[in-house]
Amino acid sequence: MTRFALIAALLMAAPAIAQMPVPVPAQAPAEPNAIALYPQMKAPKGSTENWVRFGEDLAVRNVTVPTITPVLPDPAKATGAAVIVAPGGAFMLLSMEHEGWSVARWLADHGIAAFVLKYRLNQTPADTAEASAYMGKRMADSLRDPTAAPGITEPRATLDALAALKMVRGDASKWGVDPKRVGMIGFSAGAMTTLNATLEGKGSDRPSFIAYVYGPMLARDVPTDAPPMFAAIANDDSLFPNPSYALLESWRRAHVPVELHAYERGDHGFGMGKPGTTTMGLLPQFLSWMEMRGLLNAKAGQ
Repeated sequence: MTRFALIAALLMAAPAIAQMPVPVPAQAPAEPNAIALYPQMKAPKGSTENWVRFGEDLAVRNVTVPTITPVLPDPAKATGAAVIVAPGGAFMLLSMEHEGWSVARWLADHGIAAFVLKYRLNQTPADTAEASAYMGKRMADSLRDPTAAPGITEPRATLDALAALKMVRGDASKWGVDPKRVGMIGFSAGAMTTLNATLEGKGSDRPSFIAYVYGPMLARDVPTDAPPMFAAIANDDSLFPNPSYALLESWRRAHVPVELHAYERGDHGFGMGKPGTTTMGLLPQFLSWMEMRGLLNAKAGQ
């Protein structure tokens, strides 16, 4: 879920939504660097992606052919680390600019090879107004119990995340990255996808490290060989009003390194940071965490 999907889906739940821009249909942007995760996969007959614009930001619905788009650093400052970026959107939409491309550009500017993952989604009506109503009903139904996981899932997103990890590692020399330092950062539904890839992947199939940004904080079974986690959420998150940080305790019980940033304010969907709040420190803090763990040099600490 992102601020875009919040507009469409949580008009009754998030008071800040009324001040946000209305989505309008948009032309699909050129994506010359996008790489198909499954080269032989074809879009189902009659299907097409639907792009919408929220002010200056772009989001996409009805993704059926997943891709990754590399955003690479200047070789002179490349660290060898790589991060797959998973945008959110309630598994019905992807916030490609707000939680995807802009994040990737920031990472690349700081020497980290980034790969924006456009994963498969639940189908929504092609018409923007119909889609907004549809997403609103599904989200309202899925969030009735704040103590339970959201009811909207997309197993194919997890498969796509694992395929993206395999592709980046398989072509590591091409991208100039260390296959042992390929992590993920996910936002909301993208955070859930990142977590699912971590818990469902086996051994070296998993990300080397993860950043879990405003995803549900419910307890999970965590294996002792899970990767280190950097987690961030705002304490006033209107989508996931967390009574505890059980997910962090799950990591601690497994004796796996974890770091939490619980911001006082920021609500849900703050992306790279909401001006006027300490959420603006999200990516610099993630970078510092990576540096502390040795992930920005050839002798990565684990």
